[in-house]
Amino acid sequence: MRSSSFAGELPSHSLNEAPSRISVTFDSCSHMLSHLDEFKLKGSRLIRKDGTNFQEMLLEMTGQKTVPNVFINKTHVGGCDKTLQVSDGSLQQLLSGDGEAYDYDLIVIGGGSGGLACSKEAASLGKKVMVLDYVVPTPKGTTWGLGGTCVNVGCIPKKLMHQTALLGTAMQDARKFGWEFEETVKHNWDTMKTAVNNYIGSLNWGYRVALRDKNVTYVNAYAEFLDQHKIKATNKRGKETFYTAAKFVLATGERPRYLGVPGDKEYCITSDDLFSLPYCPGKTLVIGASYVALECGGFLAGLGLDVTVMVRSILLRGFDQDMANRAGEHMEEHGVKFLRKYVPVEELEAGTPGRLKVTAKSTETDEVIEGEYNTVLIAVGRDACTDKIGLDKAGVKVNPKNGKIPVNDEEQTSVPHIYAIGDILEGKWELTPVAIQAGRLLARRLYAGSSVKCDYINVPTTVFTPLEYGSCGLSEEKATELYGNDNVEVFHSLFWPLEFTVPGRDNNRCYAKLICNKLDNDRVIGFHYLGPNAGEVTQGFGAAMKCGVTKEQLDGTIGIHPTCAEVFTTLDVTKSSGGDITQAGC
Repeated sequence: MRSSSFAGELPSHSLNEAPSRISVTFDSCSHMLSHLDEFKLKGSRLIRKDGTNFQEMLLEMTGQKTVPNVFINKTHVGGCDKTLQVSDGSLQQLLSGDGEAYDYDLIVIGGGSGGLACSKEAASLGKKVMVLDYVVPTPKGTTWGLGGTCVNVGCIPKKLMHQTALLGTAMQDARKFGWEFEETVKHNWDTMKTAVNNYIGSLNWGYRVALRDKNVTYVNAYAEFLDQHKIKATNKRGKETFYTAAKFVLATGERPRYLGVPGDKEYCITSDDLFSLPYCPGKTLVIGASYVALECGGFLAGLGLDVTVMVRSILLRGFDQDMANRAGEHMEEHGVKFLRKYVPVEELEAGTPGRLKVTAKSTETDEVIEGEYNTVLIAVGRDACTDKIGLDKAGVKVNPKNGKIPVNDEEQTSVPHIYAIGDILEGKWELTPVAIQAGRLLARRLYAGSSVKCDYINVPTTVFTPLEYGSCGLSEEKATELYGNDNVEVFHSLFWPLEFTVPGRDNNRCYAKLICNKLDNDRVIGFHYLGPNAGEVTQGFGAAMKCGVTKEQLDGTIGIHPTCAEVFTTLDVTKSSGGDITQAGC
């Protein structure tokens, strides 16, 4: 026989001890009768004679006047509604006797775009959530606020400085459109840097306010696992605090990789330092051929600086190489120098103040070259921030070669209650919107009964080189590898934006390419665009590819004239035909 008048064991009168069982259980009728003097009959209910005292005690403990008042293993669940809302497996875990009272339902490690999105979504679903975020200073001492790489040292400052360079080009074009100005036009690095960082500072503050408004606890401390449910958080003063959680989400992101040669950390900077650099970088050597290298080298050249890019092998590894080379050629035509097939091999030496001596060796011959620069920017890739957060103590499996974390299609690691999102995932996109989408959907699956998973297929992206490159889907190389050369059709065209005609620049340097699967009704499996406003153009076509757009459907779409994007509605020359793809005019 079970009594229904109390949720919990016969409770102690100490307010520090919550009841630990879901109901009072009697082994037999004789057991019940032996305790009957503690109860009285009221109507059809059996209740404790001192029930009023217990009601007052429970009200003080829980703030809840109504019944049932459910406790499980000393954890206060709530009333009927709160109990019914528990749908993430934690109730069953507690009922089975395996449960434990944790400080938080969810702790998110990492305050970047993905971590913030996940934490706010979980909190909006009624969960107790904490975000831990800590930026380890760069060797140059650079650090920043809440928001992660994208906001502080990535997408946002990069796009704003890219825009600065585009404005310089626009001023050159303006004279051809009739604008007259005689004064010398020059760029002030400090003015730009201050304006960009002021905007970033407003974003940092906005994120903190958003977490507060969502009742997410934010702690500026470095998190390290001690076991599968416990972490140590160390703040900048070295104070250690310990927290536990039922579930964790890893969203620690990546940091720039260094060269591993003497002098690299002492004398060089990375993109983590560039956007808040207190002085104009002057003559700059960019080491690397990643999108970070080309974007930074491109806007620095656009500001009028002397820029050289040192490339070990190919440009934009992982991107369509036809498009990557065209973007690189445009940069060369506009003053960026390239040192191809070279790598730094000797110590980077400090010369006279503000100058660095760089020695590099050819990757193909024994030739050694030297050069002097004001600034050396390293952009050779990024490493996952997973090696110093105690994942071994938590039992989370990590790829030892790159620090990436393998997950299943629900972002679950090798430890069932520990999840990972964003740039640290193995084999997934390293893009801010992907991390945001994955974080939100993960929270909804964990706490709202959703089954929707993040779709990592046909993700649109843009590289903000001086002539921007937008893409979605497969590169030409990957499409051929997957489907065979005979089953892939490539439609392409050069084009000349109307805005470029009056200034008379970059005639037929912009390029459009569609890759279609002949085995599937010429469905578009690769979209590639090199031209102005690439992000704005690519976004819409990304939605079309999500819907399975075919070449026939694009042919049947009426273009907007005169725009660059309309070229994708009129492509009729295939690469295999070798036909002329230059355009003479509108």
